[in-house]
Amino acid sequence: MAVPRPGNPYSAFNFTVEVDGVTVGAFQEIDGLDGGNTPIDYREGGDPTNAIRKLPGLEEYNKVTMKRGITGEITDPHSLWQLRKEVRDAGNSFPPKHQVVIHLQNEAHQSVYQWTLTNAWLSKLVGPTLNATGNAIAIESAEWVHERLDIS
Repeated sequence: MAVPRPGNPYSAFNFTVEVDGVTVGAFQEIDGLDGGNTPIDYREGGDPTNAIRKLPGLEEYNKVTMKRGITGEITDPHSLWQLRKEVRDAGNSFPPKHQVVIHLQNEAHQSVYQWTLTNAWLSKLVGPTLNATGNAIAIESAEWVHERLDIS
């Protein structure tokens, strides 16, 4: 019998992001930490029943979207703009791929879960909506594509 973990569930607001081992800051929101296999229908002619078997097909992952308030300098080599620029300037060659790690932290700011995006690259960067009559924070949004998602 499994013993339940004592205490409350972890809060979803305490997390940080690393790219290639360098913390690139905290984000307001991260979405898309999921993946799955496309099922393949399969049946052999000699099967004793008319039932179709379901086999796992290709592994697929959704893009991961991260949103945060704009901070820091655009010339920082780990800024989102610099990471997006790497992809843009790659031309016809493959873009540089990174390891992105998202750390969920407990109340003591210790990493308790981490999601690792392998062979990730920044496919889209959306700047903030600017409005001279508003008082909202300037939010940027980044979309990462990746080839594998691991949880540890």
